[in-house]
Amino acid sequence: MKELSIYTISLGCPKNLVDTEKILGSLDKYYSPAQDLEHADMVLINTCSFIQPAVEESIQNILDISRDMENLQNRPKLVVTGCLVARYGSELEKELPEVDLWVDLNEQEDFVDKFARKFDLGIDPEMEPEDTSSRTNRVLSTFPGYSYLKISEGCPHNCNFCLIPQLRGKLQSEAIHDLRQEAENLLSGGVKELCLVAQDVTSYGRDLGLKDGLQQLLREMIELEGLSWLRLMYLYPVGITSGLLSFLTTLGPKFKPYFDIPLQHAHPDILKSMGRPFAQDPEKVITRIRSYFPEASIRTTFIVGYPGETEEHFQTLLDFVRDARFDHVGVFSFYPEQGTRAAQMQDQVSEEVKEDRRKELLQEQASISEEKMASYVDTWQEVLIDKKDPEWPTLYQGRTWFQAPEIDGITYVSAHDCQPGDMVWAKIEESKIYDLIALV
Repeated sequence: MKELSIYTISLGCPKNLVDTEKILGSLDKYYSPAQDLEHADMVLINTCSFIQPAVEESIQNILDISRDMENLQNRPKLVVTGCLVARYGSELEKELPEVDLWVDLNEQEDFVDKFARKFDLGIDPEMEPEDTSSRTNRVLSTFPGYSYLKISEGCPHNCNFCLIPQLRGKLQSEAIHDLRQEAENLLSGGVKELCLVAQDVTSYGRDLGLKDGLQQLLREMIELEGLSWLRLMYLYPVGITSGLLSFLTTLGPKFKPYFDIPLQHAHPDILKSMGRPFAQDPEKVITRIRSYFPEASIRTTFIVGYPGETEEHFQTLLDFVRDARFDHVGVFSFYPEQGTRAAQMQDQVSEEVKEDRRKELLQEQASISEEKMASYVDTWQEVLIDKKDPEWPTLYQGRTWFQAPEIDGITYVSAHDCQPGDMVWAKIEESKIYDLIALV
């Protein structure tokens, strides 16, 4: 058979991106990437449906691609997978007949077989990938210096506003041996930073019967050859215990004290209504982290306009942000997602109030971020170069250890002869609200 040319769109979170990379890894023998639709044999869209805007984005991408393919001489096959398929199932086939093949989440590991049988393209689904199983073989789509390592699927919690357990199921941790093999593959390909991701990283291994599973995994990861930075993404506050923090202090300089914690709110009434596993005073977990890591960079997310959120509740949240002085904050308006308990609650907050509160909280955080960024001026920082700036030949875009990929600010580096994936020491010359400007 001829080599397939595949045009790929991956929507949503880094965990979804890992799924996309593994699907492409399972097809590694059979395909090459297509730069545009005109030269594609297949279009693969991995969708998100966590909240309504993600649903709308996923559907719009399908419609846009379908429209763009209409006038092509050779129309590619359109294949859609991801959370949208898990959420709406057979309804999609009726509403979106433009799609040639729908692949549910539980069918992704058998993608080659399903794809081959649907289109009779001469692919032998019994053939093994080159050197590893499809669980560890991936085609990376991130910048060269970093990659995500998804350590578990699903979620052990049942927050009242969230669909993840319905879409992705309960906690399903990957085996430590498989994760180590996957990490070794990534590092041998030149990756320097591993970002461990899951719906709740701190829950890793509970379903496997492991005591302190995350600690066991990190002991394996930290010793890997080629690793420069190890970052943990998405840690539920209930899992950030003194025992875990004490262990993290023993990992050495490869572990970066960047804590990504979805607090979601600060008022105990709202946290209790949300069904959060940590509904106490969230200030305690921030104080605990800083007692072990005074230099810690802390990111969090908040939901404003949750049902029943009063002005008093919001002011508590606003005061908390002022006092805690987070390094990075994401703010989302509450969406009453069909199928969640929160969607049925009384006292829904108006869209206008939600937006006003979202803007006010972001404005408060912008002032804090500007001060935080200014404190780095005249310091030397190690920067991982992500890419060349498209406009200036001696300018590069990268990140320091306190800037996670895709979600935080970036560091612009003026230098000669850098390449994406390089790590350089640079002096911070100037700061913006979220970004830094540095000179090698």
